[in-house]
This record gives sequence, C-alpha cells and structure tokens, in this order.
Amino acid sequence: MAGVEQIAVEAGEAGMRLDRWFKAHYPGLGFGHLQKLLRSGQIRVDGGRVKADTRVEPGQLVRVPPLDIDRKDGAPLTAKTMRGQEDGDVLAKMLLYEDDKVFVFNKPAGLAVQGGSGVSRHVDDMLEAWRNKKGEKPRLVHRLDRDTSGVLVVARTRLAAMKLAEAFRARETKKTYWALVKGVPPKREDKISSWLVKEATPDGDRMRIARHGEKGADHAVSYYRIVEQAAQALTWLEMEPYTGRTHQLRVHAASIGCPIIGDPKYFEADTNWDFPGGLQNRLHLHARRIVIPHPDRGQIDVTAPLPPHMVQAWNLLGFDEASAE
Repeated sequence: MAGVEQIAVEAGEAGMRLDRWFKAHYPGLGFGHLQKLLRSGQIRVDGGRVKADTRVEPGQLVRVPPLDIDRKDGAPLTAKTMRGQEDGDVLAKMLLYEDDKVFVFNKPAGLAVQGGSGVSRHVDDMLEAWRNKKGEKPRLVHRLDRDTSGVLVVARTRLAAMKLAEAFRARETKKTYWALVKGVPPKREDKISSWLVKEATPDGDRMRIARHGEKGADHAVSYYRIVEQAAQALTWLEMEPYTGRTHQLRVHAASIGCPIIGDPKYFEADTNWDFPGGLQNRLHLHARRIVIPHPDRGQIDVTAPLPPHMVQAWNLLGFDEASAE
C-alpha cells in the first residue's frame, strides 16, 4: 500500500469529473468508498475539498490517500497500448463482469473480434489463453465491428453459449450504443426502418440501403434519441439496434444525414465541412450497455466506460455522461 500521493491531472483529462478520473486511475475503488474519502477530506484537489462531480483541469494536483488497491498502470487500454502484452493479461484488463457462466469485456476500438483479412490479433484467438481446467475455450456469442468499442459478451461453457445465442436470436437483449454524429437529426427521437444489402466496392464490402424488392436485402430496424448537441455541428446520439445487421447503426446514421464521426466507410460531408479540431478521426461509436437474460438466473446488466478518444471528445464538447441516465 502506497502512502499519500499527489497526482497531476494530464492534458487529456481536461474537464473530466473527479469520480470518473478515479475510475480511470483506480478502477477497483468503489463509489461508496470514494464518497467517504471525499466527505472526510482525505481526497483534495489543489489542497481544497471537492465533490464527486468536481471537474478537474490539467496541472491540478489530486491528493490520493493510502488505498488498499493498486493504481492502474500505464495508458488506457487501446489496440495500440496492448501491443506486446500477453493475451491473458489483456483479457483481464478488458474484463467488466464475470461469473461461472459468462464473461463481459470492454473491447477496445481497433481490436477485431474474429479473424479476417489483415487481422493479426483478435478476441476469439485471445480466448485460447482462458481455457478452463476441462479444456473448454470461452465462446463468442455475438460480435462488434473492429472499430467499435464496448460491451462484448462471451460464454464460458457450451450450454451457456447456446442459451445466450438464442437470447440474441430471439431479440431478448437490449443493446445501447453511444455515437457522435455530424449535424442534428430531423427529430429528437425516431425509429429508422430500411432494407440493407451488401455490395462490393474497390475499398471492400459495404452495406447500403436497398431498393424496393432487391434480392439479398435484409430488414433492419434501429431507434435513436438525441442526448446532447453542440450547436448544429455535432450530436450525441443514444442508439438501439432492434435487428443485428452488419454496420446497421453506421448505415442508419448516415441515411438520416448524420454519419458517425470518424467512420471510414459511411462518413460523407460537404467539401466546405471541416473536421472539428481536437477530435480524433476515429469511429465514435461505442457499445455502452447490454441487458441480457443470464443462462441460469435473472439477467446481466453491464455498462462499459467510453474509450479514450470518445472521452476526449466528450470533454472537448462539454457533454456530461449523466445526461443519458
């Protein structure tokens, strides 16, 4: 256990709420424990008493009393920072929830779920490191796009995989995504219903809105609502896919004139539109929460924290995560 520390707030943490700053640096520190430390004045910023919702600024010093948990090492986990780390260690850092039947991970943006062209490392292969004593490898039951971050459910047994996969097929799951999009949708909240078809392009396969009666098209339904917006330039959307088609949310966002920021396949803008300064040109789509029936009992309800590039965007735009609650 370390003694009292004075930790400087970094440039990329500008505007971050103090409770989220602690979640990033000390993921094992419970909110109740944090509140006690704040009330007793053991945690301070630049020597002054603070609250959980106090926003920190670069260069400020956060007083951290002795804690019986370790500080999170190094930079936030991303596809880049995980290079050179053992698969088992990376999976442990990604883990949000576990019990005897299920793992739920927070997949970093840039990490593929399964193998494919140009993929050197992916979750399905990494799960080999977590085979159990019977030799069973954890099983994928759904997937996320490579550039989409967030909650990924994995079954620990064959029977659990069957039950979870059936829950996805029966649409008994509720999946909530957060996206940062260009412009402002025509309505505050709406349902998007269309038919999607895959087409080959020089840059690889992509999905598009199908023509009426087009062969090979699949019906896709999504819901969205506006959480916050930055003038008329950018909007934070909460999106829920009812169906699970490839790139569904990305295509649907683009179809209403609000493509997701950083989307390499579906983002199109007028020639006079400038990419906002301070934002990273990476896909701003995050699988925020999943609620799914447990294979044996009750339900699983897990929320994943935003990836670093979206935290940066939320801080820059002054978006408050509590607005979505």
